[in-house]
Amino acid sequence: MKRAIVLVGHGGVPKDCPHDLVRKLKQLEAQRRAAGKPMSPEEHEIDQKIRRWPRTPQTDPYQEGLEALAAQLRPLLNGDRLAIAYNEFCTPTLGEAVEELIKEGTKDITVVSSMFTAGGSHAEVEIPEEVAALKQAHPTVTIRYAWPFDKSLVAGMLATHLKKFQQHT
Repeated sequence: MKRAIVLVGHGGVPKDCPHDLVRKLKQLEAQRRAAGKPMSPEEHEIDQKIRRWPRTPQTDPYQEGLEALAAQLRPLLNGDRLAIAYNEFCTPTLGEAVEELIKEGTKDITVVSSMFTAGGSHAEVEIPEEVAALKQAHPTVTIRYAWPFDKSLVAGMLATHLKKFQQHT
């Protein structure tokens, strides 16, 4: 059985993307959420324009950072395929990444977020909603969301990381 992991990051706005475009997207998104309606054609067009904006490590250091994290994670996955996805502002989306994996014949997909803490709408609401929709669309594929994070594991990772920055006397 082919297995894969999808690492989902937040996504960043490229530094050279016009700020008024992002403001308009956020305004339309807020209106849609308040009304409980689906994405309008205008919102979709602006969303896609921002997601597909040309990027370099200089204009989108977030993308560069997530790709660097994925490069460190990949050899730890016992040969499982690793794909990257973004919650907003960048491509591929979670849906696009999962669809590509399924086209490749993947039958077991685990989605994991780079957003570790509880309380955020992306990790707690949006990603689970998208995973649920993908499960419904692909009932023969196992799709799971590795959430919530074990707080003791995250705390341990942070404590280990902090030791590199603390001086002991």
